[in-house]
Amino acid sequence: MEAVRLHGVGDLRHETVTAPAAPERDEVTLAVSVAGICGSDLHNYRTGAWISRAPSVAGHEFTGSVTALGEGVSHVAIGDRVIVDSRWTCGTCQACRNGVRQVCTNLGFLGEVIDGGFAEQVTLPARNVIKAPAGVADRYLAMAEPLAVALHALNLMDMPKGAEIVVAGCGPIGGLITLLATRAGHPVKILDRDNARTALVAEATRAEVTSFEALSDHYYRHAIDTTGSPHVIKGLLSTIGGASRLGLVGIGSAAEIIDPVHLVEREIALVGCHAFNDELAAIGDMLRDLAPQLDPFIADMISLADVPATYELLLTGKTGRIKTLIQIGGLDGR
Repeated sequence: MEAVRLHGVGDLRHETVTAPAAPERDEVTLAVSVAGICGSDLHNYRTGAWISRAPSVAGHEFTGSVTALGEGVSHVAIGDRVIVDSRWTCGTCQACRNGVRQVCTNLGFLGEVIDGGFAEQVTLPARNVIKAPAGVADRYLAMAEPLAVALHALNLMDMPKGAEIVVAGCGPIGGLITLLATRAGHPVKILDRDNARTALVAEATRAEVTSFEALSDHYYRHAIDTTGSPHVIKGLLSTIGGASRLGLVGIGSAAEIIDPVHLVEREIALVGCHAFNDELAAIGDMLRDLAPQLDPFIADMISLADVPATYELLLTGKTGRIKTLIQIGGLDGR
């Protein structure tokens, strides 16, 4: 079968590989239809931050149809289309037992600790699939995972009804946070150094474009950073009001950017936002209504053969694109 595998830092290959083994107990096999390229995929390719096995079929954002069931699987049936939970969790550590699997002590992700969805077929734990809502195109189902990440970040912000929020970064997660926030009735101001991408998100969500210069004279108490940039995080910390919350979603590098005295005196709460908890099921319930608003975020539908070159293009940061999807099965992503 066709697949895209990560062999090491900067070494991503489109290959013909053996199809996955038949599912064992509590596993399912999927025929993958559409997958998405995530910023964390690019980060892993560039830095090797999470390479724990190689080669490994990449990709943790995808959807498909069940083609085989292992013993003990009853919540989905052969032929069902599914949305996929990207997390690999142990189920036994204290975090898992406390219902916060997003911080599982042994947390990993599909495409890293086991093969992911940049392939025609994949076998994975049955607990990682949820039956998809009927009548929703596959290109939208493939976006369920980043939507769950976006919803989790908003939930952690715990904002009062109608509160304004500033979102830094108009990539996939920033754009989807903005979409969900505006749908929930929150005024949103967005900023990003890519003017084309910022304009796209503003038009799709009716958010207001801003800048750090403008924010220096604007009072706000809620913000989310999706860039991971020390410069951006410092900018938000220096302009956000007192008794405020700043959510950190972006993946960057370790940096000395926090002044604890400033946090104490201004009562600024920093909120780390990692993956998602129960939000994937909630997104499944929302997808039918959300779907018409997702098309502006989809930049391209590419083939598996195009993935390595597309990684390099996306890493330039100059594409103006929001979300690139990979057409693997089916005819048109439906």
